[in-house]
Amino acid sequence: MSHYSVDDLTCIDSTVSCSRCDAVCCRLTVMVMPEDRGVPRHMVTRNEAGQEVMARDEDGWCVAVDHRHMRCGIYHDRPGVCRKFAMGSAYCVAERENYARENARTVALKLI
Repeated sequence: MSHYSVDDLTCIDSTVSCSRCDAVCCRLTVMVMPEDRGVPRHMVTRNEAGQEVMARDEDGWCVAVDHRHMRCGIYHDRPGVCRKFAMGSAYCVAERENYARENARTVALKLI
């Protein structure tokens, strides 16, 4: 987990692109606030602390992700925290780096 917030927009990396990402932000915990009235209720659940969050599918993706087109299926009604998440922000870059590190794939070599 990074130590940045969605409000930290002091440094935007313009080389970062959503088209070259595994939609890491769509795997983060997304708090649903009372002002997020447009979020479909069937996509909301409660976490262990009782807070409302976007539900996740069995693979850890936000349930609002349209996997066919790899975009948000409720874009116009998405939670405020998603609206504030800036592509290329320090938070975005840190989460992408964490994801890459945690999901580094290695190939086991067998000596012959």
